[in-house]
Amino acid sequence: MSISAPSAISESLPLIIAGPILRHCDEQHFTLWFVSEKLLSALSLTLQGADFSRLLSADEVHTIKLGTHAYQYLINVTATQLLPADVVVDYQIHDAELGALFSAVTDLCYGDSHNPNFIVKPNITDLLHGSCRQPHHHSGDALVAADTRLQAADSPNERPALLMLSGDQVYVDDVAGPMLYAIGLVIDLLGLPSETFSSASIPCSDDIGYQPEDLYRRHLQLLPKTQYPAKTGLHNWYVNHAIFTSSSAENHLVSVGEVMALYLLSWSPELWQQITIPRDVQGLSAEHLIRWQQEWDNLLVFKAGLNQVRRLMAHLPTYMIFDDHDVTDDWNLTAKWEEAAYGNAFSKRIIGNALIGYTLFQGLGNNPQPMLTNLADPLADYFRQLSARTQDDLIDILLKYEQWHYTLATSPKLVVLDTRTRRWRSESNLAKPSGLMDWEALTEFQQELVGEDKVIIVSPAPMYGVKVIETVQRIATMCGASLMVDAENWMAHPGTANTLLSIFMHRKTPQQFVILSGDVHYSFAYEVGIRFRHGGPQIYQITCSGLKNQFPEKLLVCFDKLNAWLYGYYSPLNFFTKRKRMTIRGYRPNNAKDKRLVNHSGIGMVSFAENGAPSKISVLHSDMSETQFIPTKHD
Repeated sequence: MSISAPSAISESLPLIIAGPILRHCDEQHFTLWFVSEKLLSALSLTLQGADFSRLLSADEVHTIKLGTHAYQYLINVTATQLLPADVVVDYQIHDAELGALFSAVTDLCYGDSHNPNFIVKPNITDLLHGSCRQPHHHSGDALVAADTRLQAADSPNERPALLMLSGDQVYVDDVAGPMLYAIGLVIDLLGLPSETFSSASIPCSDDIGYQPEDLYRRHLQLLPKTQYPAKTGLHNWYVNHAIFTSSSAENHLVSVGEVMALYLLSWSPELWQQITIPRDVQGLSAEHLIRWQQEWDNLLVFKAGLNQVRRLMAHLPTYMIFDDHDVTDDWNLTAKWEEAAYGNAFSKRIIGNALIGYTLFQGLGNNPQPMLTNLADPLADYFRQLSARTQDDLIDILLKYEQWHYTLATSPKLVVLDTRTRRWRSESNLAKPSGLMDWEALTEFQQELVGEDKVIIVSPAPMYGVKVIETVQRIATMCGASLMVDAENWMAHPGTANTLLSIFMHRKTPQQFVILSGDVHYSFAYEVGIRFRHGGPQIYQITCSGLKNQFPEKLLVCFDKLNAWLYGYYSPLNFFTKRKRMTIRGYRPNNAKDKRLVNHSGIGMVSFAENGAPSKISVLHSDMSETQFIPTKHD
């Protein structure tokens, strides 16, 4: 394996190399994320329209040196009456020596505006939501389409209240060859940290090769293996079976520097301008060369839209939550998987590095105050003193952290769930899927609902999924192959399923539930009621996936038809499912009479009535077409 990373072509970096991205913003909070090429000093914030302009204190500027030429900034300002509601607010950060930081950022503003702006909307009448953005997928990027829609708006007041990204914002486990090559360039360009490994085939990250001949083989040469025999009903796993279960792990990221570079390349057009990636390369097999060139072509389109993606996130408060690919495929799917992954020092480090990346680039901005209180010091300790000890200490803290979930004080109240780290593990068989949330987490979730008459729930996986697909997953689990079919749904674990359904049927629950989900790579909408009960609650499951990903088309058509035949509204088979006390009506796409599932990359657009029910459910596709989901009398 080659130990030399490719050299970057330019030493001239722009001041702002990623961002700005608006994060948690409401009437009491302003949160902004960006990465600069150099250390900044004496920063001041101007909020035009909010009568705010002053020097920021040290407590309001959270800085982390990611590398020699990369400094992450999280601006977090809190005050009782900081931002007015429903008023356009321009923002700008000034450095004492460098002046306005965002003035030189290309194509950052809409129309004739000189500064980016936003609107705080405590009452959610419209929002955008989506998940699953894979840079090298052949479909278009729906975030670009969303920006195009915002650009065409007559007034900033027409913008949605927020952008909710509900998982798989990055794919740490499924990386294109040209992207991994670019990651090696960015690590070198920015001086991102190296690290030493334990129980690995190489002693440190400096020994990782990024030349074409080093690609597409990490699953064979680098990723850790199990050290025990394991058996399933469909196939055998032997000693040295890969711990990570992704079917596309050939370029699975391992180091924290790689994870940080992936995030920056996913959001920053500037870094792509600093590097050159050839389409024709030497050192690959004929098969891998074809794959490289296909990925190169798809990434060419992806990076062309990054200016628009940045502009979108600079103008809409953006919230995020992880799903499995933000860390690795099937993350914490079964207790047996956890035993293998966390019992190996190298695989634990790989998972921890992805979680460090999530914390920095996604988690901190969602709910800054409690997260900074608990995590700022261990983050600072690691980045001040880069060592295996401080890195492992930080990873241990992150793996034990249980406050990734959060709520927004909006109307309707928005409740974002962590369905990955607080699992209800199977007691009968460690190889069976764990429940997506354990009893304690579900109890806390229920407490968030008490006293609310309407609520928006963000669950990365649909709470009400396609029953025929869940049946296939259940059969595979009975055969011992839960990992093969990604068998994680809310009904897979009886404890989680029964507790969740009890919450919905409780008399003190809100009258209007809207559940926003992603994960599955197709889109659908269901209206859910309770059998033999007059009145509420009324439940709406709205799923939109992916932003830049899709389900295999022929397979989804089969599932769609089978689900209609076997689990239609009047089917007696519904009484043999865990949701037998609930009625489910599928909404019909306006452009397909006989379909319920839409397989076209897009971003969800939901409008809300005053009572919290969705008044319009639609998907804006990456090609700017739109699908609207229409209620049906029966399914």
